[in-house]
Amino acid sequence: MNRVVNRMLGRLGGALLLCGLTGAAAVAQDATGAGATFPAPVYAKWADAYHKATGTRINYQPVGSGAGIRQIKARTVDFGASDMPIKDEELARDGLLQFPTVIGGVVPVFNIKGIGANQLRLTGAVLGDIYLGRITRWNDAALAALNPGLPLPDADIAVVRRADGSGTTFIFTNYLSKVNAEWKTRVGEGTAVNWPVGAGGKGNEGVAVFVQRLPNSIGYVEYAYVKQNRLSFALLKNREGQFVAPGDDSFKAAAAGADWQRSFFQITTDQPGKDAWPLTNPTYVLIPRNPDKPQAAAAALRFFDWAYAQGDATAGELDYVPLPDAVKQLVRRHWEQIKDGAGKPVRAL
Repeated sequence: MNRVVNRMLGRLGGALLLCGLTGAAAVAQDATGAGATFPAPVYAKWADAYHKATGTRINYQPVGSGAGIRQIKARTVDFGASDMPIKDEELARDGLLQFPTVIGGVVPVFNIKGIGANQLRLTGAVLGDIYLGRITRWNDAALAALNPGLPLPDADIAVVRRADGSGTTFIFTNYLSKVNAEWKTRVGEGTAVNWPVGAGGKGNEGVAVFVQRLPNSIGYVEYAYVKQNRLSFALLKNREGQFVAPGDDSFKAAAAGADWQRSFFQITTDQPGKDAWPLTNPTYVLIPRNPDKPQAAAAALRFFDWAYAQGDATAGELDYVPLPDAVKQLVRRHWEQIKDGAGKPVRAL
């Protein structure tokens, strides 16, 4: 399934028909969504299994978080998806509700001949300097000091970043703004920024393919794309001074401090903990509080409710961290705020 998704993303410009990959002709969808490519692999797996279990189809277009936010605000889809959480006051202004689905990690990846995964070490400050264009060669003194004995080439660093508005970019730039002072003042954070250097790839898949094909390159992608594309990844120094690898345990360690009782606006980059992966964050779904199409909104909620109940194993297989059961119950109570024109909760439809 992952290979099918990859081919569709590459050949069809990112249009992904979730659960429609089982061979049926195009039919009316029960719910439509658009947004982040970060969770697209798990949403595809969930939706395929959901279709087989219920006969219901979900159409999701992984067009990037920025586009997903714009589309749900314009009410051209039934739900949006973003890795950048929306602040509570903005949600209220736009009549939206947000909730997390899974937690994942963004990972620096590279293509250096003779150097594999777990061998290259980076800090946030050095990573920021590479993306600022201050460090331009792999054998720079700062990189050599972090990697004694590693055969770093005397070659230019080919920097790869996202070309589209992206929640993955938000996570990456939010982290760099916390650990590199010059990055914070010159560039800042967001789904799209004014990149000082680099060539752009569309979607996580586009960046992954770019890094695969470009010698001496560096990029950043969600961890599922690392695994799917067999990319080499760097170890990253966390707040406790430990060089850690991305994975289920380090994502869980980073996400442990989220205060979901307070708000669903949670950003978990650069968290404390000796095992915490610094580039960890939840991904979110956005849905109108008073949807124009209550039945479609109800279909979307049924899908995510099913995913909460049945989808943890699939999420784990793709190296996402499922939400704790207590958080899922908070989300389900949160859904009671989504009502039709008569004031009836859409979950009851």
